[in-house]
Amino acid sequence: MALKRKEKEALVQELKEKFSRCVSVIMTDFTGVNVSDSNALRQKLRESGADYKVFKNTLLKRAAEGTSVEVLSDRFVGPNAVAIAYDDPVTVAKVLVEFAKKNEALEIRGGMLDGKYMDAEGIKALSKLPSREVLLAQLLSVMVAPATNMVQVLAAVPRKMLYVLKAIQEDKG
Repeated sequence: MALKRKEKEALVQELKEKFSRCVSVIMTDFTGVNVSDSNALRQKLRESGADYKVFKNTLLKRAAEGTSVEVLSDRFVGPNAVAIAYDDPVTVAKVLVEFAKKNEALEIRGGMLDGKYMDAEGIKALSKLPSREVLLAQLLSVMVAPATNMVQVLAAVPRKMLYVLKAIQEDKG
């Protein structure tokens, strides 16, 4: 059933709003993916904070105008489903790459991360990064390391003095 003009305009406006606040968009070719697998993928992506929908390419192109997703406009060709990530693009890429490994019918075509185009290999490389929480923990440990080392060095001076006094005491007593 064809959409009426007002419905299309409302859909473009909704998409434009989503594109304006997203961090990344990943395009996939969903041809050959059955309905139950598609629903399972949508559920996993929803849990990771992303939307996954199929849109007409003309609507995608119109919605992308004036947003960071505009770098994908010339690539909206053929059957496309887009995964729109709002928070953590790494988790969304991991879900899609993992699903594509299990279900060869899903093809990752490319995407956009912070206004820059990424090809399929870039999306796969993004999926291999640690999650946001792990990266933050690693950053925190790097930031805390100098202070921890300083405390250990400062504590070593009195500790060594105690060892010397203990050795003198044992030597005399």
